[in-house]
Amino acid sequence: MASLVYFRKVAETDDSVEYIFGFDTNDPPRRLLMDRKSRRSQPVDGEIDYAFIKASRKINALYEEASQWPDHGMSVS
Repeated sequence: MASLVYFRKVAETDDSVEYIFGFDTNDPPRRLLMDRKSRRSQPVDGEIDYAFIKASRKINALYEEASQWPDHGMSVS
């Protein structure tokens, strides 16, 4: 069974990048903050689960490829 996690950048400062993410574009989105220097992320709601891990890893992978924070994307597995 395939799993999709969507994400979209909603804010960016000198210190962090904020994304909304979730399994479905119709569900209420969750938020994660990515530290720009350490490239570590944390969920705003404190819940570390499959969706958070998938979004965080894909954001970091895209950053690694392009050396810039992606505006949006999805992780498929």
